[in-house]
Amino acid sequence: MIRRIGDIVLIQLSDIDSNIYILGNDVIDAGTGFNFTRLSTILGSIKKSLKDFRLVINTHAHFDHFGGNGYFLNAKVAIHEADAPVLENGEKEMSMADFFDGNIRPRKPDIILKDGDTLDFGGMKLKVIHTPGHTAGSISLFNEAKSILFSGDTVFSDGVGRTDIPGGNPAMLEESLKKLAGLKVKQILPGHGEPVLENGAKVIADLAKAGVNPADEEDEDLIGAPV
Repeated sequence: MIRRIGDIVLIQLSDIDSNIYILGNDVIDAGTGFNFTRLSTILGSIKKSLKDFRLVINTHAHFDHFGGNGYFLNAKVAIHEADAPVLENGEKEMSMADFFDGNIRPRKPDIILKDGDTLDFGGMKLKVIHTPGHTAGSISLFNEAKSILFSGDTVFSDGVGRTDIPGGNPAMLEESLKKLAGLKVKQILPGHGEPVLENGAKVIADLAKAGVNPADEEDEDLIGAPV
């Protein structure tokens, strides 16, 4: 599926792929890489080729978000410093690659991100916000001018990221929610599922108020859940 949110293109390839966001020649998250033909066809419909892209930003180091990095042939890869070793060392457990039946090759990221950095995403200025909890190096990306938050797997339209997986930490996720609750967010563009196009700040505030209860996750079937 492909849809436009203003100038941003959202691509949803399958239930297990992360959302892929495109603006200009830049990408946020790359999916698993399993759906190469479908991705190529969709990009062709917007007159783009995989060779056109200059930057892929990974919101965190889970396979469903970075497995497709290599298909963007000429793009540099950016990821937070705390998750960079997962890519660099090809860590199967921390990346959840085995869960997705995926194979990873060690790759040194081109750009190491830190909290407070700014990025040019297709001409849109994004501030890097370190939001650990789902993974140690999870980030959200905020454009203050348009009040748009790319939240990765920290916040969804109807919940928060899992913490009962390698790298998860419920206490850290609680603090990350509080940090995001201080932002004036209109739109939330999450790592999975549907975007929030209005009243994003209220969604975050409600989630922060509800808190994170890892005991609720222990009874859930991991299959099909965004990781």
